[in-house]
Amino acid sequence: MSGHKLLFSGLKLWTSGRSSWISRLNDGINERGKASFSSCSPKVCIVGSGPAGFYTAQHLIKARQDVQVDIFERLPIPFGLVRFGVAPDHPEVKNVINTFTQTAKHSRCSFYGNVNVGKDVSVKELQQAYHAVVLSYGAEGNRSIGVPGEDLAGVYSAKDFVGWYNGLPNCRELCPDLSCETAVILGQGNVALDVARILLSPFDILKKTDITQPALEALAESQIRRVLIVGRRGPIQVACTIKELREMVNLPDTRPEMVAADFEGVTEALKDVPRPRKRLTELMLKTALEIPGEKEQERRAKASRIWAFRFFRSPVEILADLEHNRTAGIRLAINRLEGSGEGARAVLTGEVEDVSCGLVISSIGYKSLPIDPSVPFDSSKAIVPNNLGRVQQAAGLYCSGWLKTGPTGVIATTMNNSFDTARSLMEDMDSGTLDVSVAKPGSQSICALLEKRGVKPVVFSDWEKIDSEETRRGEAIGKPREKLLTVEEMLQVARK
Repeated sequence: MSGHKLLFSGLKLWTSGRSSWISRLNDGINERGKASFSSCSPKVCIVGSGPAGFYTAQHLIKARQDVQVDIFERLPIPFGLVRFGVAPDHPEVKNVINTFTQTAKHSRCSFYGNVNVGKDVSVKELQQAYHAVVLSYGAEGNRSIGVPGEDLAGVYSAKDFVGWYNGLPNCRELCPDLSCETAVILGQGNVALDVARILLSPFDILKKTDITQPALEALAESQIRRVLIVGRRGPIQVACTIKELREMVNLPDTRPEMVAADFEGVTEALKDVPRPRKRLTELMLKTALEIPGEKEQERRAKASRIWAFRFFRSPVEILADLEHNRTAGIRLAINRLEGSGEGARAVLTGEVEDVSCGLVISSIGYKSLPIDPSVPFDSSKAIVPNNLGRVQQAAGLYCSGWLKTGPTGVIATTMNNSFDTARSLMEDMDSGTLDVSVAKPGSQSICALLEKRGVKPVVFSDWEKIDSEETRRGEAIGKPREKLLTVEEMLQVARK
């Protein structure tokens, strides 16, 4: 059956009133005062409910009083990396969820979870039902290290490791072995420092966060006492921010263990770097080279755990144990820098060193994956090719967030990039490049298609049931929430 026929039959199914679920959803929309299907309201569909999706929706709703926005999400729960990427001990970063909730509850916005775009419904079907489709589904793939041994037991991507302790359903069974003494993290960005901090944090700190119970129990039994955070370039090129570094420096029961030689020439180079970078590097220098005061010396002497940056190192091979079953160490190439500042390149010296470790976590970046054969995708850059959020050679199709730019920046960066995409979309509506004069059925036809295919979306009020249940479970054990860990359990709670 063609897409047009499917839409027509879907619309007919909707209006016939044969479906109790669709009738209930329609009633809910009317009760909440949502605008009904009309010829004059532009309809925009957003794929993905992380920060990029919600910020795009927020800007569209504020900028134009007649636009209706539907957000589709693969999981039954919203908020993407705010829920699954932000460290459990950074609850303040998650406050943005309050803003996203206001957007989701707006009379001209609807959330449809448990809908896998590209599988349950195609992008082309969405384009037929909406005036514009914005792809904001983020970066759920892993960048490969590209060295022998990376498939050994004991090697994980930071994305999966973070997903495990944050309750991402498809990472639930990761069960990392934390029985070794030394862990090596490849990469020196904020995610790498988040992972190091979680591995070394005292149990009393973690038990008061929303970290999952299985992860909390595993970390309570962890034998890891030393975490090396490895980067291919030097201190001036480190990718973390000062906030994350300060948290490592002040982490209870830990002490830093730096290599003084890594900081040669850094003081002289500081006069030419921007202020934020200068402050970050000065804190590193102080931590690495200065003799601490008496109180800090005493604190470090009592510490049972160690963290350290290792600069000018690139992975060459993950070394196996005698049975060739699991990780026993990592071989690192020793680099030197060519050039200076942000543009400095790491060049191999030909020397290597081996480090014994039982856990290797690769934090070298996330990457986006193609969603649908009809959507252009640049495999080398792992982005959808676009011009200010307008997908190239695809009228009416837009993108925002990491899918648009690659995995860079913090939530504020994503906010600005998503607002830019929304502005591009508004410009196209205003100029007539995007024709919004023709009536589009929007969620009416898509929900009918989904019902025909046996897919039951989770609406925002259903998510609020999950939210209440998680909060209730958390309060019972002194945590802000205890996350549901399987899609099945989420759906069960949502449909009570």
